Amino acid sequence: MKQIDIKTGSYKSIKQSRKIADIASMIMVVIMAAAVMLPIWWILRSALMTNAELYKYPPDFLPPKWRFYNFVETLEYFRFWLYLKNTMTIIVPSVIGGTITATICGYAFGRLEFKGKKFIFSLCVGSMLLPNMVTLVPLYIMWSRVFGWADTYWPLILPHFTGGGAFSIFLIRQFIKTIPRELDEAAKIDGAGYMRILWSILVPSIRSAMIVVALLLFISLWNDMLQQLVYINTPDKFTIAIGLNLFRGALKADWSKLMAATCMSFTPGLVFYLIGQRYFIEGIVMTGLKS
Repeated sequence: MKQIDIKTGSYKSIKQSRKIADIASMIMVVIMAAAVMLPIWWILRSALMTNAELYKYPPDFLPPKWRFYNFVETLEYFRFWLYLKNTMTIIVPSVIGGTITATICGYAFGRLEFKGKKFIFSLCVGSMLLPNMVTLVPLYIMWSRVFGWADTYWPLILPHFTGGGAFSIFLIRQFIKTIPRELDEAAKIDGAGYMRILWSILVPSIRSAMIVVALLLFISLWNDMLQQLVYINTPDKFTIAIGLNLFRGALKADWSKLMAATCMSFTPGLVFYLIGQRYFIEGIVMTGLKS
């Protein structure tokens, strides 16, 4: 009986220590999440206040009065819906084309055998080390002088139809390498070709990776103001990134409207991420694992 009591006491001690560790971990997660969410809340809170309330010291954590009408007033100066339409005109075809071509390229590097495969893949991965500023000027000369596509969306869309970027290709390739080759061999025995194997067998298995690629492309395009400033000159073609920057310069002292415009600017991207966050986390965790 004494031995059983000792074992029971030891089991209870381990269980209690695990419970304490879980509680401590949960507290740390809550603190870190609050630290991350604080700037977003501060922007939203500032958007719902007047300028006089914003300059108050010490500042209020909650708005004295929730002034949602600030967003309506902001829309009178900030052409949000036009900017959103222009932004999505660039993002939608770029994300679709980039995801599809990245899947095809990743499949070629992950499954097919051809001459110079390792060398070409090394060049592809090595291109990630090149800063965007290195290629910005040559690309601008090519798009504007050779093709005559200055002040159009084509220079911002077409480059993503070449694989969606080196990282996207690398991500898809690593995910495909986790899938057993026996599935490909079984499909070949049944008479399936390369494209049939890709779309019927591999694509359903790498859906998480494809969603990760789409999310990363969406985020990079949504935040890319440099290239949009270089190629777009007409105000009616401005995107949200350019429009917000101009709006900030026009209203230097009206912080409530600036914060309202900022809230409207990051809300679509936040919604898009929340929709696919489960696949995003799953894809990041599983990338690079071996079967």
